[in-house]
Amino acid sequence: MTATVVLGITGNGTKLNRLVTIKQDYRNYVASKGASTADLRAGDKVTVRQLLYAMMLPSGSDAAMALSDTYGTGSTVSARTKSFIAKMNTKAASLGMTNTKYTTFDGISSYTYTTPRDTIKLTKIALTHSAFRTLAKTQKTVQRATNGRTYTWYNTNKLLGSYAGANGIKTGTTTAAGPCLIFSAYRNGRTVIGVVLYSSSTTARFTDAARMLDYAFNTNTATSMKLRTLPSGASRD
Repeated sequence: MTATVVLGITGNGTKLNRLVTIKQDYRNYVASKGASTADLRAGDKVTVRQLLYAMMLPSGSDAAMALSDTYGTGSTVSARTKSFIAKMNTKAASLGMTNTKYTTFDGISSYTYTTPRDTIKLTKIALTHSAFRTLAKTQKTVQRATNGRTYTWYNTNKLLGSYAGANGIKTGTTTAAGPCLIFSAYRNGRTVIGVVLYSSSTTARFTDAARMLDYAFNTNTATSMKLRTLPSGASRD
């Protein structure tokens, strides 16, 4: 939803090149919550597009906070992020997501909730943005801040590069929600979207998704699927 709200404001064009200065507040938030991070460094200037990569691939809560701070309104970081969360809930209501409530910009809260049906409604809208489709299927990206610092981010969605036709979308893990996955794949002119919530393990969410996709496509590839491995040090959200 954070990406959808941002793309609703910026579109897919030049506004994604807006520069954002990384604040220490974003790093402090990650440290205080034990959240997954893109390891953005305070003082670096990166674009909104790069922040979307930082949020979507390694599940950077620091990037999610930077985006909400940038596109919220108010005189403080707290006020701006609160304003952005209100935009998220307004968008959810407009999409008919009647069983969804956002209390954070990154989902790290036991008071944030949704359902598979609502999540699929949101995903369909997110996929109408070409920039989102590109983000969702990217396995790895190397991005540079204006000072030359290099960031390398890997997509935590192991279906990409493992299941033929997989083209998204996003992992997520919290203590309350367990390992989760929004997934999609395209075969023979048809896109299938699905959701796994509170999976039994971080690996099972991918194998379960593959079995559901096989059911939808009437194939039997999940049993022989070998999951893409992530390099040491990469996020495991």
